[in-house]
Amino acid sequence: MHPRFAQFPSALAAQAKITRLGPSSIPALLVHPDWQTPSPTLLWLHGRTVSKELDPGRYLRLLRAGIATVAIDLPGHGEREGPKRTGPEHTVDVLAEAVAEIDEVLDALTSPAADALYPAGCFDTSRIAMGGMSAGGMVTLRRLCDPHPFAAAVVEATTGRLADLYFPAEGSPLRPWPVDHPRARVDAIDASQHLDSWRPIPLLAISTTTDLVVPFETQQHFLDDLRAHYTAQHADPHMIELKTYADTGAPQEHAGFGKFGNDAKNAATEFLVRCLKP
Repeated sequence: MHPRFAQFPSALAAQAKITRLGPSSIPALLVHPDWQTPSPTLLWLHGRTVSKELDPGRYLRLLRAGIATVAIDLPGHGEREGPKRTGPEHTVDVLAEAVAEIDEVLDALTSPAADALYPAGCFDTSRIAMGGMSAGGMVTLRRLCDPHPFAAAVVEATTGRLADLYFPAEGSPLRPWPVDHPRARVDAIDASQHLDSWRPIPLLAISTTTDLVVPFETQQHFLDDLRAHYTAQHADPHMIELKTYADTGAPQEHAGFGKFGNDAKNAATEFLVRCLKP
């Protein structure tokens, strides 16, 4: 068993592999039901300060549902070479680099790695979803504003309105994040600034209304704007689903959903089963 799987349930560890993807050698955790049959896939991105191995409960649920997982380390996190970039002062750079890497990951899934860990086609990219928590969710929402192959998306404890975090409007009860970035750099990776090119797909957003890190109001406003975009595109705005919790007991009411963590993971799995039809 790989040493990074030490905290994994045995059923998950047996179906999990570690590899590097693409020319940038992106560290990736791969989970597949049988490593042969083409399986629908979730590309998952973790939040700031942690790594791709954080969420074994999610991966095990997907495995049992017949859905493969590709989880990558964000730049400056996990197995990435170089200095760690887990502090809030690095977030904008980390998001921008991660968004730019997604195509590299997708290309690698259709071209088997040099280490031959998986055969071509076992990750079915015609039935692929993207998702992420917190910073990983921000990457997901921004990437969905550009042409992509994803059939669905799941985001948790995040927002698509970064301007509200860094530059709240005058009179807003929101406090700006304590990091100074040029507005143009934030706008470049802010999904709310690029909705015109968003292709409507099913989206599940899970948030805590009492979140002290990413205020729920910012995501609520983003989803309202996104529903309006779906309507303008003659798409059903009910394709956008929102599930909320309050007073979860999670640190700063942010990631993991505390006492509701099991319910949140089940909801995400059920959503992906509906959309990807394993």
